[in-house]
Amino acid sequence: MTEDRIGKPGTFEWHSTQRVITLGGIKRNALLQNFPNPFNPETWIPYRFKNENTVTINIYNHAGTLVRTLPFDMKPPGDYASRENAAYWDGRNATGEHAASGVYFCTLTAGDFTETGMMTIQK
Repeated sequence: MTEDRIGKPGTFEWHSTQRVITLGGIKRNALLQNFPNPFNPETWIPYRFKNENTVTINIYNHAGTLVRTLPFDMKPPGDYASRENAAYWDGRNATGEHAASGVYFCTLTAGDFTETGMMTIQK
């Protein structure tokens, strides 16, 4: 596929072992609902964005304390909504301990875009 077609509506491209599909073009950035939700012990956090960005996902507990950061490299524009390419959280904190049952907030930052969603661990 030629570079001038990357990111155009109806195109797809391979990135390492991931396939990014763009149908009709991504119109806006979005953090989508994690799945499954509620979850125990792991979940996938889907998102999409229209421009190439470095992605970071921060997970906070109900009190607003940072539990875990999921950093990523530069990502091309696309829809990261499948289990194969969504962000993965194993339900552990930064020191490797299992997070407690309860409500958590997931904040996705990609360039100047930031959005927060809610998810629940249920044991």
